[in-house]
Amino acid sequence: MQLTFTDVQHMNTTTLVIGVAKHPSEAVQQVAAAINVPVVDFVKAGDVDTTAGALTKLPIAHDIVKRVYAIGLGDGKDISTETVRNGFGLAAKALKASNVTIALETFTNDVLDAQQAAYLAAEGLVLGGYNVPNYKTTSNAQDVTLEAVALLAEEDEAIMESFTVGRIYAEAQNEARSLVNMPPNMLTATALADYAVDLAAQFDLDVEVLTKQEITELGMGGILAVNKGSVEEPRVITLKYKGTDNWDDVIGLVGKGVTYDTGGYSLKPKDGMVGMKGDMGGAAAVLGAMRAIAQLKPAKNVVAVIGSTDNMISGEAIKPDDVITMYNGKTVEVLNTDAEGRLVLADAVVYAQQQGAKAIVDVATLTGGVIVALGMDKTGALTNDDALFETLLEASIDTDEFVWRLPLTENDKKRIRKSDVADYNNSPGRDGHMIFGGGFVGEFVGDMPWIHLDIAGTSEAKAASPIGQAGGTGVMVRTLTAFVEQLAE
Repeated sequence: MQLTFTDVQHMNTTTLVIGVAKHPSEAVQQVAAAINVPVVDFVKAGDVDTTAGALTKLPIAHDIVKRVYAIGLGDGKDISTETVRNGFGLAAKALKASNVTIALETFTNDVLDAQQAAYLAAEGLVLGGYNVPNYKTTSNAQDVTLEAVALLAEEDEAIMESFTVGRIYAEAQNEARSLVNMPPNMLTATALADYAVDLAAQFDLDVEVLTKQEITELGMGGILAVNKGSVEEPRVITLKYKGTDNWDDVIGLVGKGVTYDTGGYSLKPKDGMVGMKGDMGGAAAVLGAMRAIAQLKPAKNVVAVIGSTDNMISGEAIKPDDVITMYNGKTVEVLNTDAEGRLVLADAVVYAQQQGAKAIVDVATLTGGVIVALGMDKTGALTNDDALFETLLEASIDTDEFVWRLPLTENDKKRIRKSDVADYNNSPGRDGHMIFGGGFVGEFVGDMPWIHLDIAGTSEAKAASPIGQAGGTGVMVRTLTAFVEQLAE
């Protein structure tokens, strides 16, 4: 997406986007006067919806500008980041133009400056313009790609940089969305690994992919157990971003890459199985974050590890009551084959530690329990390190991705460790299910600073939002990226 700067006299676009509050600002009135649009009169007449985040198409007659979209800014005194981002998301859906001019100053106030407005505009336009890939042989869709954006402002390198960062964040999230939306017969573990290899080549990351033979030789019993029922081979994918000269002080990002989950012999009901192509949402989030991190180049070392397989049924598949040996040598009594993600993650976090991670954030569509506890719009979290979690929480607030911490107590840990035949069991019960799922992974992290993010509710949207379509959301891509940037500071 090309970015330029312009002024009112030299606008060369058919489409203009402005921000309009209940009491239109001086900046709005100046732009409106320049293109002969009586915005104040429209507001007074109720023809412009100034509700925060609302979008109104204004009727105009101008030689160059043919369409003006007004994004509502409420009372204008406290313009939130979410309001502006969502407004531009709605604008992106409505534009149907290859180029657009944004009156940047109309989105600023005492709290939100031009740099922040540019960043949010880029995020909103890219996220809102996303279309879910489909495989129809015929289509009447007339998608128009937004290729050029002009900012109605004085040329400023800092503003241009902010817009670029917003675009990078949003494009990375869209990539994660597309991965989650892919059919499971196309996005196998092997295909996910191939995607990671291509990503590494494009953005100069180190990459390693372990095959089934290598995973077997290493003894990653959790991943192998989940994979036993499948004809598709598993993969363990490692990406490294080197932000400093020495490979130390490394943050590990670990993603669950279960490309389809039947539940195994603890079979899901048919309605619960539809949509399980998205059970690799954690892997998608980690890959999206690595894409953004590689472009933004923070001074922080990052290792990403993804354990990937599907969870299928065959004569060789794991069964309830099986006992398996994990990568770190610990044994697990399998009480529920549909509690497979934690087995994959447990091996992956140990491998991340061996690759140099000194702190770990794991991301997974892990439990239905998090949806029962928090609904579909909140990511659940567990942690053993208050300071690390506080940094991630700040990042989530900056990106408007809601994260809520749940407790992990000694009683919870005792239930995870309760088994007559093994060191752990993988499913202590339905009560506190989210805590048991994440807490199981924590047992394999040990005392290392660690955060678990359960995105089972937030990884997929049932309906369209201002910044996205129904389907994969790419949630946590922007939060993980902002988190790493904050650690670098």
